[in-house]
Amino acid sequence: MESPLQACTLCPRQCHANRLAGRLGYCGSAVLTRMFRWGPHFGEEPPLSGTQGSGTLFFSHCTLRCIYCQNAKWSNGGRGEDLTISALTERFRTLAEKGCHNWNLVSPTPWLPQIAEATRPLLDAGIQLPFVYNTSGYERPEVLSTYHHLIDIGLADLRYASTLSAIQGSDAKNYVEAARATIQWLWNHLGSLECDASGIAKRGLIVRLLALPNRTNEVIENLIWLRNTLGKGLAVSVMAQYNPVGQAAVTPTWDRRITPEEFEPIAELVEDLDFDQGWIQPCESETAECMLGDDMTSGYGEVRE
Repeated sequence: MESPLQACTLCPRQCHANRLAGRLGYCGSAVLTRMFRWGPHFGEEPPLSGTQGSGTLFFSHCTLRCIYCQNAKWSNGGRGEDLTISALTERFRTLAEKGCHNWNLVSPTPWLPQIAEATRPLLDAGIQLPFVYNTSGYERPEVLSTYHHLIDIGLADLRYASTLSAIQGSDAKNYVEAARATIQWLWNHLGSLECDASGIAKRGLIVRLLALPNRTNEVIENLIWLRNTLGKGLAVSVMAQYNPVGQAAVTPTWDRRITPEEFEPIAELVEDLDFDQGWIQPCESETAECMLGDDMTSGYGEVRE
């Protein structure tokens, strides 16, 4: 059977790079899995972080080129440590031993074959945590179907509603259709967020929407699309944390934070759409009162290094 790395089509760019022969595709990924950081993480949505932390693995080499990326030094710059399959296995094992609530795969798309191989011996031995598939949304449903056993909880971004914004912000003209197809696949595969008696997520989908300057209307358009397409049972996480770093800092219309006045209509719409579950992140210094149904909370936890 031909390796997926021989002519890589793991992401929607389908660059067909022969990574086994040393060719690097658009994302820059080679054969050895590269990881920048890993450990218990307390900055995710409360059902993921819980009390023990989300067992987060930050993979290098993202398939997007977001001009405002907070993690550019590894997502685009490629910093990180190259790991053999056995070394990757041990990182998953350690996170389980630390008592983390889940294995949180951050931008895993270029590394799916390696992750599947690395976790197989643990799963065979009965060592298993829920997999959080933490994605920009820029995925191929066909690939997700192949690696469905690595997806128990979907944590998916929906960043844009216009092709122009997707090109300017992430160099991905087909982002909107790819991300919406991804979210529909995740919804069909996972359904509504399910938590245990302690409020820890076990299965289901959370969709994140980041408010971007001069583009808050796109969040509104996407929220309406989500409500009309998937229904009120979807868990949404609306974020106000945009920070114009890197190239965004010198790019007109991207070079500022959003204001509370911009964010207010988004927060009001989320309440009006009556999603059963969700979170609204505070806007800058503002404290957002975020109660949707019985499951809405305000803010997020901190990150512990």
